[in-house]
Amino acid sequence: MLSIAVCDDIVLECSQLARQIRHIASQADHEIILREFYTGKELLQSPETFDILFLDIKMPGLDGMELARLLRRREETCLLIFVTAVSEYVFEAYEVEAFAYLVKPVTDEQLTKVITRGVEKLRRESTESLLVSARRLVRKIPLKDIVYMEARGRLLIIHTPQDVIETYEQIGQMEKRLEGKNFFRCHKGYLVNLKYVDTYDKTEIYLETKDTVLLAKRRYGDFTRALMHYLKQEGGLA
Repeated sequence: MLSIAVCDDIVLECSQLARQIRHIASQADHEIILREFYTGKELLQSPETFDILFLDIKMPGLDGMELARLLRRREETCLLIFVTAVSEYVFEAYEVEAFAYLVKPVTDEQLTKVITRGVEKLRRESTESLLVSARRLVRKIPLKDIVYMEARGRLLIIHTPQDVIETYEQIGQMEKRLEGKNFFRCHKGYLVNLKYVDTYDKTEIYLETKDTVLLAKRRYGDFTRALMHYLKQEGGLA
């Protein structure tokens, strides 16, 4: 079951987009729950969480771009899709890791492509997990929930937004296990999930969870290239 929200201050356009999404989901046999919001404030105050969020940008009060920034700060990991009448904000959309950027009027063909890609991404993330031994138990941790890993003596500390898990494994071995999974060895003692990178400088990486990890100077170039590759591949801006 997919949870989807549409936020647009123009009620008719919000309802029209919602109808298109429902039709496309029905044609593809996707089970969905869809909510409509007419202000950014209303959406921000909602206790619900969503898998996919369609946002207008030009809205009075709290606009779509600022709303996206606030959602990212509270660790929302939903797929953000901007639907707007102008194309001038496409570069700002990179800053909030937008999944797609669509210019109105949006055709059924455009929506179908974006929703199909979004569903594939969500399914891929939900099925990819890491098995580790912790406290004599084997734990299954979704890769999308791992923020970063830290080598501490013989222990490897796995940080998620909800938990800290200790396991006996070498960080080098873990790096090999996660090859091709959007993790980067940014320092001899740290392995970071590129998904959670907020910003960085020459020596540190600042994560969306407010954590900070070290960035080795000699790995700076490789890190920036890996991050740009991730943003192009996973962000999927259209």
